Amino acid sequence: MTRTADTSGARAHARSQAAAASVSGPELPAGVDAAGITFAQRIPAGGYENVVLARGTRVRLSDPFGSACAHLLLFRAESPWERLNVADTVKVPWQAYLGIGHPLLSDQGRILATIVADSSAHHDTLCGPSAAGRFQLRMAGAKQGLEPRDIGPSVSFFRGVRVESDGGLTATGGAGAGAGADLLVQLPVTLLIANAAHPLDPTPPTDLDVVAWSAPADLGAAHNTDPEYLRAVENTERDRHARTPEVFA
Repeated sequence: MTRTADTSGARAHARSQAAAASVSGPELPAGVDAAGITFAQRIPAGGYENVVLARGTRVRLSDPFGSACAHLLLFRAESPWERLNVADTVKVPWQAYLGIGHPLLSDQGRILATIVADSSAHHDTLCGPSAAGRFQLRMAGAKQGLEPRDIGPSVSFFRGVRVESDGGLTATGGAGAGAGADLLVQLPVTLLIANAAHPLDPTPPTDLDVVAWSAPADLGAAHNTDPEYLRAVENTERDRHARTPEVFA
């Protein structure tokens, strides 16, 4: 047995644990050049991550084992007081259920990201994070200089909720192992993500995969032709071009 009463013993113990550890990463997307990948992480149950992502980044969230629950917040990277507004994300597109073409809107009516692929269709904009999820988001935010008061309502991926005719909310679970959703970042953002149980679904979460890569050409595609979305695009582009290119490109 390794003794840890002194520094040498503690160091030897720590190094022996590191040598025996098994670290598994996310499966990388097929057809994506590894050189273009900017972030790749497997987040365990109870884990969280934070990362700053450039405009034109594509982010794939994946549920490899069927019970992940990704609580997600977005902040504009250079202006963190502009952030995901879940109420507008529901209200402006006239749709509470997330799917392909749905914008994640800021509180200034600009598009932080758009959902551009989805094989799950089990997501939630109505409940926010569980207590554990909120704590994890606070921890993630602290790594980016954000305070607890900055952690507002989030959206959740891979745990569905439906509204009944009487206004009640029913959890619909996940779509099973292998489901995924892709986001296209349309303004530089700070992404906070926590993998924790949903407040209406106590099923213990399993690992969550997050992979991001540079995909600027995707910005030129038509992801949604609804007039509300197009106005949000116009608002986003007008503000982006009004900023000093040297600072905010």
